[in-house]
Amino acid sequence: MNADEDEGLLPTKTFAELGLSSKVLAAIEAAGYTVPTPIQAEAIPVALTGQDVLGIAQTGTGKTASFVLPMITRLEAGRARARMPRSLILAPTRELAAQVAQSFEKYGVQHKLTLALLIGGVSMDDQVKRLDRGVDVLIATPGRLLDHYQRGRIMLMGVEILVIDEADRMLDMGFIPDIEKICKLLPPKRQTLFFSATMPPEIQRLVDNFLVNPAQIEVAKPATTVKSITQRFQFCRDGEDWAKREALRKLMRDEDVRNAIIFCNRKRDVAILHKSLLKHGFNAGALHGDMDQKSRTETLDAFRAGRITVLAASDVAARGLDIPEVSHVFNFDVPWAGDDYVHRIGRTGRAGREGYSGTLVTADDLKLVKEIERVTGEQPTWIGEPPTEQDYAESGRRRRGRRGAKPEERRAGTRQGAAGERRPRRERPRREKAPAPAEAAPQLAAEPAAEQREAPPRREKERAKPRPAETRPAPEREARQPRERRPEPRERRPETAGVGFADKVPAFMRKPVRIAKAANE
Repeated sequence: MNADEDEGLLPTKTFAELGLSSKVLAAIEAAGYTVPTPIQAEAIPVALTGQDVLGIAQTGTGKTASFVLPMITRLEAGRARARMPRSLILAPTRELAAQVAQSFEKYGVQHKLTLALLIGGVSMDDQVKRLDRGVDVLIATPGRLLDHYQRGRIMLMGVEILVIDEADRMLDMGFIPDIEKICKLLPPKRQTLFFSATMPPEIQRLVDNFLVNPAQIEVAKPATTVKSITQRFQFCRDGEDWAKREALRKLMRDEDVRNAIIFCNRKRDVAILHKSLLKHGFNAGALHGDMDQKSRTETLDAFRAGRITVLAASDVAARGLDIPEVSHVFNFDVPWAGDDYVHRIGRTGRAGREGYSGTLVTADDLKLVKEIERVTGEQPTWIGEPPTEQDYAESGRRRRGRRGAKPEERRAGTRQGAAGERRPRRERPRREKAPAPAEAAPQLAAEPAAEQREAPPRREKERAKPRPAETRPAPEREARQPRERRPEPRERRPETAGVGFADKVPAFMRKPVRIAKAANE
């Protein structure tokens, strides 16, 4: 029994009480599940009635099954038509879309529902062949779906059920205009299942425009962390990346890490960290947005199978990925948004298991830590020496750039001296002469003609050198113009001039010269 049931919020339910079909119940039993999660217990009965659903729940609470199971039950009756999918699921990332497809294959094993996965990085021809045969379930990322639609390969007027998963992640990735465009292409009479971990104003506006009288289901406070996750922060006073990598390796060796995901803010930092982990003997892989889809899929499969134990990743892997047995999550970089911190550490401690998250913090990250504290409502627990109040006050002021210079010094072209004075950066000497002193200005202004007449001795040789045609004096250019080859007048050209090359006609092309005979011969 979970905590919500102890508080009397939910009665004890089984999947058999939710109204699912017998085939779906058999697939659930074969998968080894017996008791639904809170979001499943509340969302599935409503979704089976055809009413719109607004689900607000943190990651790792079983949101995927809460819409997959009722969709399979409702789609048992009916038949798909070519290029007209019966249901549409929109996901923000390729990995999340592929994961939803795996859920349909697992729970729909006893059904004959057809499925198509439209994501980038794979061949469009295979996707078009599936669409031509007709699909019951279409799972897509917004960009690839619009690409197919604009090419005339898909029609959306037959969609009966629309699912928008991880809507707040869609907002972060800039997909909201695409979502609005897609919703306008769908028939107004449909069921919409909308799931998000948070509800910022932009997401609320989307709900108001495209959902009709939805049943709002909220099983956890938005952007809260799972209580089974032990959260620790370590202050790295030396904020250099090499020092952070050293602190990370020590932290990983001190913990009993079975497998771990390490998050970086930038893709290039993922590649550098991956190389460093391999160098120091860790069985590591990398996952970021610049990788092709085949490499991303192979890396995730290897991590799930245990062939890779440490995964360096960007936020492309922070949301929606269901890897149940991740023991540790480390934040090499503090995320720029507090919500992203919640989703990152939500990769561990799933399905009631214990989890651990460790975050490396530099002096410039302390303001971000305050944001995380505001979002989660929890005070950070520090490993070793915590930051002081002065560190918090100076956060963001001590950021150093290349060669130890501060960014504002680099922009101003100055550098800090040994005694603290600011001295200008050295400049290369210019070749032209420096301007004359101010007191010599009247003399120079009074004798411009004399200075122009007198050429310095070093220019004598330059005068002797031939100048390009465009810089020669006008008389000289005019004198040389007649030397250029000019085409002869038409009447003076030989008859074969237009056939040869450069007025030279091969002998075999010349016309024989006929000698006129005298009249007396």
